[in-house]
Amino acid sequence: MEHVLSLKLLENYKKNAYCSAVVGIESLYEGQEHALLTPVDGGSLGKLHWTSVETTETLIKRSHEAFLQWRNVPAPIRGQLVRRVGEVARKHKAELAEIITLEAGKTIQEAQGEVQEWIDVCEFAVGLSRQLYGLTIASERPEHRMMEQWHPLGVVGVITAFNFPMAVWAWNAMLALVCGNTLVWKPSEKAPLCALGCHAILQEALKDFPEFPQGLSTVVMGGSDIGEALAKHSLIPLVSATGSVNMGKQVAQKVGARLGRSLLELSGNNALILTPSADIELAIRGILFSAVGTSGQRCTTLRRLIVHESIADTVIERLKGAMQSVRVGDPRKEETHLGPLVDEAAVHAYERAIEQAKKEGGELVVSGGRSETASASGFYVKPVLFKMPAQSAVVMEETFAPILYVMSYSNLEDAIEMQNAVKQGLSSAIFTNDVREAERFLSVSGSDCGIANVNIGTSGAEIGGAFGGEKETGGGRESGSDAWKNYMRRATNTINYGAQIPLAQGIKFDF
Repeated sequence: MEHVLSLKLLENYKKNAYCSAVVGIESLYEGQEHALLTPVDGGSLGKLHWTSVETTETLIKRSHEAFLQWRNVPAPIRGQLVRRVGEVARKHKAELAEIITLEAGKTIQEAQGEVQEWIDVCEFAVGLSRQLYGLTIASERPEHRMMEQWHPLGVVGVITAFNFPMAVWAWNAMLALVCGNTLVWKPSEKAPLCALGCHAILQEALKDFPEFPQGLSTVVMGGSDIGEALAKHSLIPLVSATGSVNMGKQVAQKVGARLGRSLLELSGNNALILTPSADIELAIRGILFSAVGTSGQRCTTLRRLIVHESIADTVIERLKGAMQSVRVGDPRKEETHLGPLVDEAAVHAYERAIEQAKKEGGELVVSGGRSETASASGFYVKPVLFKMPAQSAVVMEETFAPILYVMSYSNLEDAIEMQNAVKQGLSSAIFTNDVREAERFLSVSGSDCGIANVNIGTSGAEIGGAFGGEKETGGGRESGSDAWKNYMRRATNTINYGAQIPLAQGIKFDF
């Protein structure tokens, strides 16, 4: 089956394999041809030619030239562009969500939520454009003032994954733009149309600002060779990369070799601790969405449930009924809870994990498997619930699929130790009505993750807080709080408004 995209800015896409006439990308994608398929039913979304490394080099230089002009535009004026981007995205919200659903397989509700997140980030970034503030610092020298300023970095390289093909770009792009940077974006090979949709929105917004330089944001398509080109390029001071740990390590090594900066958002193997004092009904709702939302393909998906032994049997029985009620099917239908995995490789990883968990002593409570009711040509699977005797090898690894492992604990210290025992450190949660348990979990001796929640699940972070994790999750922080500082360089300034030049630390140098 062939699908027709309704977004007007892309309506001629399939008539133009190079896309230059559609989205205003000046270069032709002269590289290898790549077929685009939808996980909804395996149908065709057309073909696209990847960008060559040579063209990528040219586009990076163009982006740097645009930066030299863009950095001098006052930040509040840069914010006006981002405000307009948000307005255009809101106008096309339904059509953008359709592209996400067709290309990534997200349910239409989650796809609309992702576009809304982009719109929300625009609003956040517009406010930020008037708050890029430094400090005034007391000087020990008389008639001196010390202060710090924040300046734009330059070209920001952005590498994104398929599971949030628009939102993660928006986290980076909207903040980077108001901070005075330009961007070169390599989207996932599995979601290039989402990138072209975002690029089209930005180009539409730029029509209101003809005075702004060309090349503020550029899309380059391709595989690991293009990602490597971004990571190694000396004109890209910061590379923000979202994806697997293996990918992140490769990016960090390439960027680190030239002493550049990397902002990494990598894998998560997230746990939720359920205590005897918790509101079980509240917890079940939080657990279910965290485990099956986005078909288990979020980096914040709940994969490990650590339940107190006194309530374990009750919780497992409740979860069994809840998981069996999940509606698997066409993600374009409003009633669908769980759409397809992104491709056949993801289905195979799901099946391998199930077999490995069985070999490691796991008891299947909800058996999962391929869905019989969904499209035979899509990549549909059912959620799986395992009762595990311990955190075995398969539990310690992240499988991007709706598989939930349940283990029991006897005291909170053991539960926290279990949670922290994995290599990843992104998101975590505890359900409890005991304030001491909650505070222990949030304390320095509690969760070691970048996100720690009480009485909500592991997924569904708001844009106002800094998003990211520790350990093999990469240590990066994006979106809210002071994550904007990642996209800027700090300059400490000292101003002498007196007639003497006293030295710090009492040093005398008279002659």
